[in-house]
Amino acid sequence: MSFSEITKKYRDSLTDSQCASLDIIGNCLRETNEVMNLTALTDEKGVGLLHFWDSLTLLDTNLFENASVIDIGCGGGFPSLPLALCSKNCEITSNDATAKKLSYVLETAKKAGINNLKTLCGRAEELSHENAYREKYDIAVARGVARLNILAEWCMPFVKVGGYFVAMKGEKGREEAEEAKKAISVLGGDLVDIIDIKVPEFDYLHTLVVIKKTKHTPKDYPRKNSLIKKKPL
Repeated sequence: MSFSEITKKYRDSLTDSQCASLDIIGNCLRETNEVMNLTALTDEKGVGLLHFWDSLTLLDTNLFENASVIDIGCGGGFPSLPLALCSKNCEITSNDATAKKLSYVLETAKKAGINNLKTLCGRAEELSHENAYREKYDIAVARGVARLNILAEWCMPFVKVGGYFVAMKGEKGREEAEEAKKAISVLGGDLVDIIDIKVPEFDYLHTLVVIKKTKHTPKDYPRKNSLIKKKPL
């Protein structure tokens, strides 16, 4: 089966055009991964389910329509690329501190016919102090990257009041959410949902931690990265 066939098996709403684009993304990932470390997964099943299908579970929150979205620490383009391809009228900003990865993401988007994605290079804890990006997005997402009490400080300053931060976590998502309660509150958020997701054909439990931004993030946050990591909220 191709990359898209294994994805469509469990998300049958995918169109033929979307499937063709997913296969382009999968082939670009496999080819580029030979010269740049983007992922440990390059087989059809791994990419189709653990990258494509997993990224598209964000759509099941019903938040990703007509939204401006920033993907913090996008790495090889997940969830950015599948989300940009399949969301309804979302504008996706893929953020990473590594310019080479962002060049790959942007070039892959062009090859796949994705025109609602742009890139932003830099460290999240620095960029979110700039007026151009602070509290400018409807949604911030991050997949993995760091524990939630650290990740929240990187992501929530980008989100508008009334918007959402959705953290894509593994099987310890609920544990991390409990640990991050103080951070979420200090940064202006309320935990509104934790969605458990069983990845088909894999014995994996993933979680989506959904946080609503209910008040402005205090201007002192985010702190310097060394302090965020040394003394998480």
